Amino acid sequence: MSSLKDENRNVVLAYSGGLDTSCILVWLIEQNYEVIAYMANIGQDEDFNSAKEKALKLGAKDFVCLDLRKEFVEDYIFPAIQANAIYEDRYLLGTSLARPCITKGLIKVAFEKNAAYISHGATGKGNDQVRFELSSYALKPDIEVISPWKIPEFYERFKGRTDLFNYASAHDIPLPVTPKNPWSMDANLLHISYESGILEKPECPAPDNIYQMTSNPSDWPDTADLIKIEFKKGTPVNVTNLGKSVSFSDPLDIMNYLNEIGKIHGIGRIDLVENRFVGMKSRGIYETPGGTILFHAHLDIELLTMDREVRKIKQSLVPKYSEIIYNGFWFSPEGDFMRDIITKSQENVDGSVTVSVFKGNVYIKARESNKSLYNETLVSMDVKGDYEPSDAAGFIKINAVRLKENYLQRGSKF
Repeated sequence: MSSLKDENRNVVLAYSGGLDTSCILVWLIEQNYEVIAYMANIGQDEDFNSAKEKALKLGAKDFVCLDLRKEFVEDYIFPAIQANAIYEDRYLLGTSLARPCITKGLIKVAFEKNAAYISHGATGKGNDQVRFELSSYALKPDIEVISPWKIPEFYERFKGRTDLFNYASAHDIPLPVTPKNPWSMDANLLHISYESGILEKPECPAPDNIYQMTSNPSDWPDTADLIKIEFKKGTPVNVTNLGKSVSFSDPLDIMNYLNEIGKIHGIGRIDLVENRFVGMKSRGIYETPGGTILFHAHLDIELLTMDREVRKIKQSLVPKYSEIIYNGFWFSPEGDFMRDIITKSQENVDGSVTVSVFKGNVYIKARESNKSLYNETLVSMDVKGDYEPSDAAGFIKINAVRLKENYLQRGSKF
């Protein structure tokens, strides 16, 4: 563990109010630190006033809660939508995008409170420890991180939840009235994730009652919602429900409304085994309703407005960029470089996409743009236009050269 600095024992703890960080708060005080409990509001369902009362009662010298919802949407979620960022083909990076946003607030508080240390409750096996700590060092290189679950004297003392419960009982740390669900959960404006506990067996289906952000198929309505989403430079700027004549243009309102519509129709559930950065596989359940709607709509408007070869290059970078985000390198030279490329690629991605949201799916219905590269006359089968069909013969012959040579060198495949 980091040695105490006599002149500064302030530590900003990323605090959730749950069992782990409540025990860590008290444990840090036992180690002679002065704890500032920090929470970030990024759209999770949380009683922040109760969390404040609890933290102060446990001995925190201060409590800070930052409302980062708008920043989370504008600076993290929407840029990821511009990139079509998706990890291992399915995961829309809800937790991965939240961690740098939370950490930026954490370091902001560390500056303001003159804290030499930060602390968190992420485990030594997961991705979040990497994301929190890499982001912290990128934003404040001289910060010292106290990560209890990587400190032998801590994890040897607290080998499991029973030890934490016993410690909580001995130190008058309030415990949940009802048993915690047998899985861990992380929620924000973009998604909810579930893992560990009973979900650690990949062969076992997730229970139906696990889901909170999307409805079960038995509750899906029989009428679709027709949603028009407008983009400016690849960023959502307006959402209109064409059937209900309601419209939203504030980024936070856009996200909240699409989550609401996505919940009703069960959009954005996935169940996957993913590769953690630390080297192991884990099974996760994710719900990303509004983000999934935006992802599909943006893919469509991008195809209409972006040059084919530019898009090929941009899309070839998506797996790498998604990996950068997932692995915790949002605040990095490569992260900045990729965002610059993506921003450049979105200069002409303007227009609107109309989607039907219905029974677990997002169906693209129409799209339009004044920057469209679609030429109806050129592509029409009824009008010749500025295209000479006979030119295609030479085009095909040139492309067939290597295929013919391959046959001559390697023979028939029959």
